[in-house]
Amino acid sequence: MSTDNIMDRGKLFSPVKLGSINLDHRIVMAPLTRMRTVENFIPNDLMVEYYAQRTTYGGLIIAEATVVSETGHGYYGAPGIYTIEHVAGWKKVTEAVHAKGGKIFLQLFHAGRGSHTELQPNGALPVGASEVPHNNVVYTPTGWKPATPNRALETAEIAGVVEDFRNASVLAKDAGFDGIELHGANGYLIDQFLQDGTNKRTDEYGGSAENRVRLLSEVVGAMVSVWGGDRVGVRLSPSGSFGEMSDHNPIALFSHAAETLNQFGLAYLHIVEPRVYGSTVEVEGLRPIAAEHLRKIFKNAIISVGGYEFETAKEVIEKGDADLVAFGRHFISNPDLVRRFAEGLPLNDYDRNSFYGGDARGYTDYPFYNREEA
Repeated sequence: MSTDNIMDRGKLFSPVKLGSINLDHRIVMAPLTRMRTVENFIPNDLMVEYYAQRTTYGGLIIAEATVVSETGHGYYGAPGIYTIEHVAGWKKVTEAVHAKGGKIFLQLFHAGRGSHTELQPNGALPVGASEVPHNNVVYTPTGWKPATPNRALETAEIAGVVEDFRNASVLAKDAGFDGIELHGANGYLIDQFLQDGTNKRTDEYGGSAENRVRLLSEVVGAMVSVWGGDRVGVRLSPSGSFGEMSDHNPIALFSHAAETLNQFGLAYLHIVEPRVYGSTVEVEGLRPIAAEHLRKIFKNAIISVGGYEFETAKEVIEKGDADLVAFGRHFISNPDLVRRFAEGLPLNDYDRNSFYGGDARGYTDYPFYNREEA
């Protein structure tokens, strides 16, 4: 849809420049793991339809967490970006989004310890920052299972991980994306190195905040070397406990991470906030330090995500704590979410039972708003 005829709905519908990308509004489709690939983690025609449905002219989609190597899988059915076949599948998606005037970034991802031997080459152990017991569950070819205990990456192996992200960055460009985002949040590999609850290393990647931020910095540097900083974003979750994450001083850690990221001239920092219902009850995370605090440190655009409704999204933009707001679950059930927000239309309810895996049900069959049927 064009935003030309949108009634006045506040700054949320004003243009914004994100790195070198010009957008017509500030509503972003968040990266959403849906696990709809069928064969060899290759994006398929169903995914093409799904992303095309949710495209708006001048709007930004951040495509779902996409695995950068064979060892990075944590969810069976989640897509990859490490083979020529993956590139061909994603190219169909980007072409469909561009045909409707939208922009699309790809989120690059490595699950780290949140995996299972069934998802690893030759049944190998998953890798992580350190060997720390945890109770995470993952989706395997035979269903949901507790994650397999992992081994710690050897120092000499880390350069290979950085190269995997660099190679995936090249392939994302080949697939026609407008930019890329590093998934550094939610308890996956980069986050496992950042937070001291999961990083017990004694080499140059462990100990001080400076050392624990090192892998983040090296991976971002590799991504920027391919795309330039103005086409790269990073997602962090300073307040999140998902994946059994913790740090003894998250404000100091993530402040240092944000300051370190400034050197790359990134397009944006994508911050996962605690999920707040009403004004007081925090459902996920304990410390609402994210956008409002890191806004004072990070020099470029902030995308905020975390259980927003239309009014709370308007508020965070008007207050200046973020430049854009990403929506997840509402985009799942409302392919025309931007129009519904623009015109004050009611929203479809989402079905959690169809979030992960399956077919078109709960994926591409949510209805667009029809005034004649309302």
